Amino acid sequence: MAMFRSFVSASTQFRQQQQQQSSSGPGPLAAPPEAVESQFSCPICLEVYHKPVSIASCGHTFCGECLQPCLQVASPLCPLCRVPFDPKKVERSSNVEKQLASYKAPCRGCSKKVSLVKMRSHISSCSKVQEQIANCPKFVPVVPTSQPIPSNIPNRSTFVCPFCGARNLDQQELVKHCMENHRNDPNKVVCPVCSAMPWGDPTYKSSNFLQHLLHRHKFSYDTFVDYSIDEEAALQAALALSLAEN
Repeated sequence: MAMFRSFVSASTQFRQQQQQQSSSGPGPLAAPPEAVESQFSCPICLEVYHKPVSIASCGHTFCGECLQPCLQVASPLCPLCRVPFDPKKVERSSNVEKQLASYKAPCRGCSKKVSLVKMRSHISSCSKVQEQIANCPKFVPVVPTSQPIPSNIPNRSTFVCPFCGARNLDQQELVKHCMENHRNDPNKVVCPVCSAMPWGDPTYKSSNFLQHLLHRHKFSYDTFVDYSIDEEAALQAALALSLAEN
């Protein structure tokens, strides 16, 4: 119990120190110079922050450009902790920008100390870094194959609302979006989920699309369906699995 109390006390002191440092602005870092760059690297691109922005709900910081794809969906999640956040509450991280301008770190190629805010431009022109990149081993498949990479695979992860054209909605988001925005829409529309399936009819229009969504698409097909086999083979596999379980 005494050890637990001391641990809680130490954790509390550490959080207080972190809050004091963040509120007081940039100060000397305790980490060695080599680790400074990694402390100010975007978790998505793994490079030094460029025009950093922070998510208000969880406090995580990313390059503004790196976070943009997450802001295009209806219910965005933090790429790092997966916590839902309000895209309107993503703000420019001025505190991080000040720190980028204050701290220096050695270039990974020529070892010259460079201000973090200028690190990206320096690396793009550093001959040592470019030489390292050129000498990186090329990707080789584990098992060689002569088959071409398929380019006509339909998108079964995100869908377009058939009523208003809202894009990048996963199955659950499509249901939520239609319930909130198109509950009383009388138009007959094609189900984008069904039409993306191998057995789907892209011309069939549901007379009551919302009821269809709620009853037909309570789960994701990806959990249960093997798209590489035809409908008859899928039926036989399901029967065999059912008999095996019983």
